[in-house]
Amino acid sequence: MSYIDGFVIAVPTANKQKFIEHARHFDSLFIELGATRVIEAWGDDVPDGKVTDFSRAVQATAEETVAFSWVEWPDKATRHAGMKKMMEDPRMDPSTPGNPPMPFDGKRMIFGGFEPVVEVTA
Repeated sequence: MSYIDGFVIAVPTANKQKFIEHARHFDSLFIELGATRVIEAWGDDVPDGKVTDFSRAVQATAEETVAFSWVEWPDKATRHAGMKKMMEDPRMDPSTPGNPPMPFDGKRMIFGGFEPVVEVTA
């Protein structure tokens, strides 16, 4: 059974291209460490809710766009091993020369691991 990591991030809208470059740099590490697919999505139709919504969840301002991303792993064990290696990899350190700086406030990112319970395909 697969395993999914999900992320919601508030990104300064002016940093869209920097976000894409950051994602291209780091997402290849997920694949190298065992992930099967990575999706980075830029908010396009993210409505304000009456009680809660994506923007409130990450305290997005009017100058920010919500990005929604996920990483697909073949299973939870591969995810745990891959994430451990990723956190130890110097390519993850933004202070390492050649690594792009984080184009968003990482303290407001929400994330978690999810076990799929229903999958419907065409």
